[in-house]
Amino acid sequence: MRYLHCLSLLALFAGGACADVFAVSQKLGRGINLGNALEAPKEGAWGVTLQADYFKEIKAAGFATVRLPVRWSAHAQKSAPFAIDEDFFRRVDWAVDQALANKLCIIINVHHYDEIMREPDEHFPRLEALWEQISARYKDRPTDVVFELLNEPNGKLNEAKWNAMIPKLLAAIRKTNPTRPVIVGSGQWNSIRALDKLELPDDRNLILTVHYYDPFEFTHQSAGWVKGSEKWQGRTWSGTETEQAAVKKSLEKAAAWAREHKRPVFLGEFGAYQRADMESRARWTRFVAREAERLDFNWAYWEFCSGFGAYDAKAGHWRPQLKTALVD
Repeated sequence: MRYLHCLSLLALFAGGACADVFAVSQKLGRGINLGNALEAPKEGAWGVTLQADYFKEIKAAGFATVRLPVRWSAHAQKSAPFAIDEDFFRRVDWAVDQALANKLCIIINVHHYDEIMREPDEHFPRLEALWEQISARYKDRPTDVVFELLNEPNGKLNEAKWNAMIPKLLAAIRKTNPTRPVIVGSGQWNSIRALDKLELPDDRNLILTVHYYDPFEFTHQSAGWVKGSEKWQGRTWSGTETEQAAVKKSLEKAAAWAREHKRPVFLGEFGAYQRADMESRARWTRFVAREAERLDFNWAYWEFCSGFGAYDAKAGHWRPQLKTALVD
């Protein structure tokens, strides 16, 4: 079914790079985020240090892709030329090598660049320089290595400022990676509600990304970084017709935007925090994943082995309800 859909898309957009990016997007398949590791201020600070076995476990479980959140801004000079620390670059190299060795696609993004959300104009030259370095470093890697411009633009980095940045960042990448697939999301934390304000340039090697965590009071109950979330503790998700309809409405809005603009869609993050009951978490996760697949979105669950984790790193095994919900 998904193969036939891919063929129809390729036929529809045949004759250019657009056809290729739909094929690349299909190859991403089902993925998982290696969260709380390289996007922490320092790897290990948030309880996750990447291990070679993690990539093996992910592949063996049936996933096709890892999304690698990276806080480059914590490992680069504060002033021009904004050079990225070589030791940190080698650590990212290692992660890319592990993914490719295990026949996984890998998405490299810029994650938790908090300063640019507060002072977008001041920090744009630094972000541009980061992408010039990243893209030059990985220019000879296969198309299984995909770039993602910036995770969850928000705050003072509003839609207008973000729209203005996108073509400039792409130009920095295209100097060395003229056809590399690049993932780009909307403003307001990559939300679906902000898609109507997203403006993409005429670059046919782009993949749209959105994030989905609704209902937020369920997925983020008692999340320590969300003020007031403890009052949501005990929220459940039963999969009623009303609850399912809300999920469908949101994801179908993203699908409609993608059809209109002729872009493939990658659901880059979705997940429910560990303080929710496991039955509800698994039920919600399964429904969102299957709806995404019904709409021909590829996806990456948030995340592998931390607060939302499908894998219990201490015990050394998958949480069966979540694994089944994702890759049954």
